[in-house]
Amino acid sequence: MKAWGGEQVEQAVADAVALLRTAAGRDWEGVRAGRLEWSCRYTAEHVAGDLIAYAGQLAGRAQDDYVPFEISLDEGTGDAGALDVIETTGALLAAVVRTTPRHVRAFHPYPFRSADRAGFAAMGIAEVLLHTHDIAQGLGLVYEPPAGLCEDVLTRLFPHVQPGPEAWPVLLWATGRGELPGRAPVTGWRWSNPLAIPAGRLTLEGVTPAAARDLAAGGDGGFAWIEGGPYEGTRQAAGMVLKAYESGVHRPEWGMFVLVRTQDGRAVGGIGFHGAPDEEGRAEVGYDLTEAARGHGHATEALRALSAWALARDDVRRLFATVDRDNLPSQRVVTRAGYVRVGGTEEGGADRAGDGQFAYELLP
Repeated sequence: MKAWGGEQVEQAVADAVALLRTAAGRDWEGVRAGRLEWSCRYTAEHVAGDLIAYAGQLAGRAQDDYVPFEISLDEGTGDAGALDVIETTGALLAAVVRTTPRHVRAFHPYPFRSADRAGFAAMGIAEVLLHTHDIAQGLGLVYEPPAGLCEDVLTRLFPHVQPGPEAWPVLLWATGRGELPGRAPVTGWRWSNPLAIPAGRLTLEGVTPAAARDLAAGGDGGFAWIEGGPYEGTRQAAGMVLKAYESGVHRPEWGMFVLVRTQDGRAVGGIGFHGAPDEEGRAEVGYDLTEAARGHGHATEALRALSAWALARDDVRRLFATVDRDNLPSQRVVTRAGYVRVGGTEEGGADRAGDGQFAYELLP
């Protein structure tokens, strides 16, 4: 999967600033930015502030809160100068994204209290695209950003939003800035960075629809895999994530995670859920490892961590897994992770186990 982040930040900023410079001589202070309560001028300053804030979070590796600083423009700075600041802060964010290792995460509150370099890039791009739209509306300009950038933002920050034929109208609708036929108006929204769950020697990194699409198509999903990876089960699971996303039923925390070794950042397998918990609070887990990573306890560590995260939630009452009856290593994994066999026989399955499978269950 092609590296993503810095180049896209620069593209978004360059396109936005080029358009807004054509109106730099107008009254930005006295005109509201689209549907916002803010003026066009304040909105431009807000974009610059967000870009430098994201660069600061990522560069400073902030873990618990926002780094306590703000940007302010010199008194008397005109609208053209404000656009210069947006260009500068955009360049800073792009540079930080390019130089930050992929495993680094920093604080952001929505929704899992952290984001990686791709997440901060996507949030910066979203701020640029959406607020350029707002300013353009206020100033009577026509703005339509590159379709690829809009799709990238949707697949990275809005995995819970069903895509449509064109990405830009969907992004505007998802952020309360437009209407779409057959969809109710959006009055409140938040984007969603992927969840990361620590698991001893591993980190379980949530897979975005963008990464799932690449994995399902035979790519690496943006992960550095050990030899032989990703395993076929991971690609199949990625296809399930992509199908759920395209159907509008994907809930990212109940999707797929890639197992990444802490020591070297290499991916060794996949784990995740077959969907959100049902009405009884039951959720099914599944996992696989590349052959070269087996026999080292990675699957057990990952399953324990994922299970603990799930059972700590109010909407989960039990977890279960189905294992082929001749897959002894996998049976040992679920047993070591605390699961108890509850169904399945050699002749046929019981309690969600299919033919030739055993069912295992874990309670809080």
